[in-house]
Amino acid sequence: MITLFHHPFCPHSRFVRIALGEYHVVPRLVEERVWERREEFLALNPEGTTPVLIEEGRPVVPGAAVIAEYLDETLGADLGERRLMPMQPGARVEVRRLTHWFNEKFFAEVSSPLVTERIYKQTMRGDQGGGPPDTGAIRAARTNIRYHLSYIGWLARQRNWLAGDQMSYADLAAAAHLSVADYLDAVPWTEDETAKVWYARVKSRPSFRPLLGDLVPGIPPSPTYVDLDF
Repeated sequence: MITLFHHPFCPHSRFVRIALGEYHVVPRLVEERVWERREEFLALNPEGTTPVLIEEGRPVVPGAAVIAEYLDETLGADLGERRLMPMQPGARVEVRRLTHWFNEKFFAEVSSPLVTERIYKQTMRGDQGGGPPDTGAIRAARTNIRYHLSYIGWLARQRNWLAGDQMSYADLAAAAHLSVADYLDAVPWTEDETAKVWYARVKSRPSFRPLLGDLVPGIPPSPTYVDLDF
């Protein structure tokens, strides 16, 4: 049994949940509010961030990048030609580069400020960082997403998938971070049709569907969030 400590709108957690779905693994999900700084959770991951994966009889696996490598090492061969991390060294570099781009750069510039200001803060106490959303941070994220969307569109026009001929961790990372922005109606889909078509391909996969059932009390999803033919 695999247990995943996550938050439903943590984009890194969503990335791992989609990956687990591609590996046909249904984890036991434990929602973790990292701002509460639970001692039990910090004992698992002193960094205090989600996601954290636990598989019985094996070491704790913290962080999206480490979990992705762990899953490839333990389950990747089972996917054959659909492996999310290709075997060729050059192709692996490109998958890692783009996965890092979305899990680090896109996160810092877009998904983290959107989720923090619009979602996390509504459940945080004042001493935990809660309070009114920072409208300046939200505006900056909405501006930043435009060039990221343009980059996704450019990649999708050059290749079958973002990192090459096969779907990879790069596609899952990009889609995971876009999904939280899409929920908050912050993606200007009309600006790049190619990026929109690519996202629809990932969004239509069975591994993605559990994410579409996640809801935030008091914040309804955008009209495009659950629509597979948006």
